[in-house]
Amino acid sequence: MARFSMYVVLAVLGLISCQPKSADQHLETIPKENLLEVLLKGNERFADDHPLHPDQTLERLRELSVGQHPVAAIVSCSDSRVPPELVFDQGLGDLFVIRNAGNIVGDYEIGSLEYAIEHLEVPLVIILGHTKCGAIGAFVDHDHDHSHHYSEYIQKIIDFISSEEEEQALPRDIPDFYEKAIEANVLHGVHALKENLPLVNDLIEQKKLKVVGAIYNMETGKVRILEEN
Repeated sequence: MARFSMYVVLAVLGLISCQPKSADQHLETIPKENLLEVLLKGNERFADDHPLHPDQTLERLRELSVGQHPVAAIVSCSDSRVPPELVFDQGLGDLFVIRNAGNIVGDYEIGSLEYAIEHLEVPLVIILGHTKCGAIGAFVDHDHDHSHHYSEYIQKIIDFISSEEEEQALPRDIPDFYEKAIEANVLHGVHALKENLPLVNDLIEQKKLKVVGAIYNMETGKVRILEEN
């Protein structure tokens, strides 16, 4: 009986150690090597319609007034249907989020990520694209038919995407060009960060930083990992 009880205790402890972040557990208490798994568990809760909505209280807001300690920096699209805090079921102070149309990674985004990596010491960066992206859709339309005309600043976004090596390398006659263009744009963000900030590669080698490219599916609510370093 004593041996059986010991097994039960060990089993319970094992289950506890594998549990995702609970509503009263702050993300900065999670070991950094488990952060991506915890965020993906949060996404599973979101996609399954069982979110915890952790750290979304006035009390937490007051705690954060003295300083922030986010554990992940995320570049995502400005699309109103892709809020990272909800998609990953996280709360105030957990994520350092940079959003723009098309989740493009240019100078300003790299500067923001540099701040998050160097000064906030985030151990995880995610470049998050999504299905049915309007910015990529505009790029695809323009790429296939140059008669499409856009206003000056929207055209700048399209031109930026068009200039990405990953987009230029895509065959134009493939049937899933739109979907592949979304993925190529995400991979460009990953590559641009690593190419422009040498510190990133050093931290990856030292196991102090993980950089991930991912796609959020608008219909299922699930996040799929594209590339992980």
